[in-house]
Amino acid sequence: MKYEKLSKSELQSELDSVIKAYDEKKALGLKINMARGCPCSEQLDLSRGMLTDDLLSDSVISKERIDIRNYGCPQGLLELRELFAPLLDTKPENMIVGGSSSLNLMYNIVSDAMLFGFPESNKPWGKYDKIKFICPCPGYDRHFAICEALGIEMIPVRMLHDGPDMDEVERLVSSDETVKGMWCVPKYSNPLGITFDRSVVKRIASLSPAAKDFKVFWDNAYCIHDLYDEGDSLSNIFPEAEKAGNANMVLMFASTAKVTFPGGGVSFIVASDDNISYIKKRLSYEIICFDKINQMRHVRFFKTPERVLEQMKKHASIIRPKFELVYRTFANELGERGIAEWTEPNGGYFISLDVMPGTAQRTWALASEAGVTLTNVGATFPYRNDPDNKNIRIAPTYVSLDQLERALEVLCLCARRAALEKLISNN
Repeated sequence: MKYEKLSKSELQSELDSVIKAYDEKKALGLKINMARGCPCSEQLDLSRGMLTDDLLSDSVISKERIDIRNYGCPQGLLELRELFAPLLDTKPENMIVGGSSSLNLMYNIVSDAMLFGFPESNKPWGKYDKIKFICPCPGYDRHFAICEALGIEMIPVRMLHDGPDMDEVERLVSSDETVKGMWCVPKYSNPLGITFDRSVVKRIASLSPAAKDFKVFWDNAYCIHDLYDEGDSLSNIFPEAEKAGNANMVLMFASTAKVTFPGGGVSFIVASDDNISYIKKRLSYEIICFDKINQMRHVRFFKTPERVLEQMKKHASIIRPKFELVYRTFANELGERGIAEWTEPNGGYFISLDVMPGTAQRTWALASEAGVTLTNVGATFPYRNDPDNKNIRIAPTYVSLDQLERALEVLCLCARRAALEKLISNN
């Protein structure tokens, strides 16, 4: 039953029915939080073995003869870099291991650029009257928050089915030297779940920026987060950048936040030789070393890259049914009524729902009143401004299947009610 084909009286009858069903759900007193992409407790239990003392009982001396309990090794344990280098498609010498948050590494590098610039910079970024970042959207709200916190102007660029609109990116980057950076989540992007096409990766690597210190912040957060055995394939940007003479343009970030523990993982920077040397120097003023004891826990818990991938298959088996429940429910409740579109990614942590334009805020508010907390409308756009008021980020991983089913029932009723109200008002 496509809503757009109904008469006004039929729309009103349908709205009356939806309001009655919504009120029944609201009376249940639900409290279900789906605002952020957190692992559920079953996923966290997969790494419980890391909390035992046995992992550190044999030796506290690293491969490079460093006592992991003491200062030293600012680049991170060699054995941990060797463990994750194949998974990140790089070499151990081109990696730095940080603390539990890759977001912290990104913030530090951008803030350092504001204070000091990069080796290629004519002056620190903060000395410009204005600098700008390209922000593909819908995108990751915390990337946008970094820009907003540091006074960086954000330029929205729309995401297409294969990645950001590269015609627009190339135009902006080549024509304006105050465009200093670009955010990218290249595999299973947040929230769309898109993986950049090989041609898009090549075009990003081959950019000709007006600013010689322009940087691509390649946040490869979901590089090994496949839901299925046949996941998406992301081409390696670094060889392409090197061929284009842009070896120093790309900075890649990743972490084990959703592999082991969000509150106790490790993070990584991957970069060119020159950038690794520069970042190590900058980090030396901020921290003597990161937590090598935790780094060694990861090494001894996983042992091999293959064991990491085995862990990721266990994660997938837990959360895949949740994603598939969302797909089925949206198809049955929204798709058949012609009032929404959504993505069905092969990995990552999010699903992007586009409700009827002009109704996302109303849908969100109704869901909140009924006890279902969703990511704030607009969060996936710079300055929290969704120009079409239609995008809602769905984070299905944290809640149980039963909770998810209840939350989806409420969400779909809210989307239907908001759409019906709009259609009736326009009729």
